Amino acid sequence: MVEILKVLVGSRAHGIFDEDSDYDYRAVFIEPTSQHLKIGGKVKNTSWIEGDNDNTAWEIGHFLQLATRCNPTILEVFHAEVIPKTLLNTEYGKLVGIHSTGAELKELFPLIWNTKDVVNSHIRYGLNQRKKFLEDKDGRKSKYACAYLRTLYQAYRLLTKNDYPVSMVDTPVYDTLVRYRAGDYEYGEVIDTCLHWQKKIENLEAARCQKETDIDAVNKFLLQVRRDNW
Repeated sequence: MVEILKVLVGSRAHGIFDEDSDYDYRAVFIEPTSQHLKIGGKVKNTSWIEGDNDNTAWEIGHFLQLATRCNPTILEVFHAEVIPKTLLNTEYGKLVGIHSTGAELKELFPLIWNTKDVVNSHIRYGLNQRKKFLEDKDGRKSKYACAYLRTLYQAYRLLTKNDYPVSMVDTPVYDTLVRYRAGDYEYGEVIDTCLHWQKKIENLEAARCQKETDIDAVNKFLLQVRRDNW
């Protein structure tokens, strides 16, 4: 298994953390192609660091499949802050910042997403966060209120600006997110605010030309990765 990309996510990446906030990471790794093809070969699609649910990694094939469906958690990985590698570059005797395949993966983002799945996946994710917020799941309703709003805003930005912000600091929803994080909200306000952004992205989907995923380019990249990692 070769880790090609690791990024910081969660409240620290979003810019709405406090001193007690955890460090959340996401990563992408490659399992050797021979492991995929041999009889009895077992390949992990997802990996968690034992004892820490805030560190999740995906095998590149599974990662790209989820990416083409515009899963919000996956799309963030393309734009989040990269954690420097700790592998020694023996040729130069220094640490490398990012695996070359990880860099190529990040550059693939414009070809990955499509309008329909961005709208559907982000609305579904938002509604899931709303459910957890209303149920006060794990006693963390502020977290889910923030995730509900942030995810919808990210979809709006992608559909209007072709970018996907991870840090919310310089966005129009930042002050609202800070209030939500601090528990300064009314239930009705959270629902109304998020429904406002949901309606905006639904209107964008209806009004704009539909962008499609370039699945041939994604497959070409993945097949080259498989050839390079026998």
